[in-house]
Formats: sequence, C-alpha cells, structure tokens
Amino acid sequence: MTSATPNAPPLTDSTRRDPTIAPGLCRPALSLAQREIVRFLRQRSRILGALGTPLVFWFIVGGGLGRSFSLSDGPQNISYMEYTFPGALAAILLFTAIFSMISIIDDRREGFMQGVLVAPVSRLAIVLGKVAGASILATGQATLFLSLAPLAEIPLGVVAVVFTVAAMLLVAVGLTAMGFWLAWLMESTQGFHAIMNAVLMPMLILSGAFFPPEGAATVLRWLTYANPMTYSVALLRHGLHSGRAVALPEIVGIWPALGVTVGFAIAMLGLSSFVATRQSARTLQ
Repeated sequence: MTSATPNAPPLTDSTRRDPTIAPGLCRPALSLAQREIVRFLRQRSRILGALGTPLVFWFIVGGGLGRSFSLSDGPQNISYMEYTFPGALAAILLFTAIFSMISIIDDRREGFMQGVLVAPVSRLAIVLGKVAGASILATGQATLFLSLAPLAEIPLGVVAVVFTVAAMLLVAVGLTAMGFWLAWLMESTQGFHAIMNAVLMPMLILSGAFFPPEGAATVLRWLTYANPMTYSVALLRHGLHSGRAVALPEIVGIWPALGVTVGFAIAMLGLSSFVATRQSARTLQ
C-alpha cells in the first residue's frame, strides 16, 4: 500500500516571493557574483583595457602637462601627477564597473538571463549579484593601481590605504549599479557604448579629476557641482591624504563627498532593482 505524496505548489509570482519555497537572497547573489569574477579572469583583455587606458593617460598627460599646471586656489606645490591620481583611480573604477555590465546584454542574447528570470529568484538577488561581482573586480584593479601612489609623491599609510579602498568600493557600487540600470534598458552593445560616450565620459571629465573647475566657464562649474562623480573623486582624494596635514585642492569637504557618494549608490541600487522588477517581461522577449 503506497501513501500519497502531496503535490508541490506551483511556482507562481506569489510563491516565488515566499521564503519557504523560493531560494534565499544571498545564495543566488553570491553565485552571480562568482560568475562575474570567473568570467572576468578568463578575459585578460578586459584587465589590460581597464588598467591600461587610465595608466597610459595618467603617465602621458601627467608628464606632458606637469610643468604648466598650477592651482589658482589651493596649494601651489602639488604636482599634476598627484592631482590627477584620484581621477585615474576613478577612471579605473568607472571603466571596469561599466564594461562589466555589458555582460547583461550578452547574457540576454545568449539566453542565460532568460533562464535566470524564469527561475524562482528574487530580482533583487540578480541586481546584488551582478553589482557585487563587478564592484569587487573594479576595486581590486583600482587597488593594484593604488600601489603606484608613491610615484605621484603620495605616501601610503595604513589609514590612507584602508580609507581609500573603502571609498573605492563605495564608488564602485554606485557606478556599477548605474551601469546595470543603463545596460538593462539597452538592447545592443552598440547602444550601450553610445550612452557611455555621451553620458559617462563627460561625467568623468567634469568631475574635477583632470583639471580644477575654478577657471572653467560658469556653466561647466555648475555642471561640476551637480555631477555625482565630483564627490566620488573628492572622497578618493580625501582618502589618499587621510592622516596627513595637507591642504587639498578640493571644492567639497569630506562629509559632503561621503554623503553624496552614499546617496548616489543607494539611489542607483534602488533604480536598478526597480527596472529589473518592472521590465522583466520585456527582457524575456
């Protein structure tokens, strides 16, 4: 005599959100983050591209403009290599984080994203997994570049390293979440690159990373103040010089820089979760 086994409930939208049926939040997020890291390490060209471009730009532009650089408002003994070093860190974070999000478009084209979306996995887990993996990669590459700080006459103490790495991770989360949002809305890598060139590069240039905004036109100065990356670069600059009595050529203090960077990261994570939840049907098509 056999006993009847009750049938398992079907996986509907309501049961997918039931923690007794759907898997947890951490395991799917960690799996997606691990997949991002493994994929990145297998593509060495991405490592060279993310590190090589800011490194070459920093050496060539810094060496070429170093003698003609001076600050009208700030310390006059700071070199251009030292001034642009936080901007080079921000560029590495930006390039690595944004290019990592191209994998969303690739996953959709290859069918992997459709499989993830039909699984009983929270949309927030998808966002957190992709953002966490790319943020770890971006921070790791920027940390490698951080070891070159003595070449810019920036001594690295324990406090400065810990502060800067934490700031880089926070900046990477915000930039990666922004990249997730943009990539989720794009249908092709060409469109993603077009948005990157039209929006993200001006954000980097107008962040005060490569030239001080004091001598710029009024419109550009206002755009600099409205640019969230301005505060990210400021936070990195404060981190590099933490523990030292140095007058910084900065337009914002450490607390406004930290507040805006944290708010930007939270806002981008919320926006990414919103579009991933609301536009899943269109992504599956």
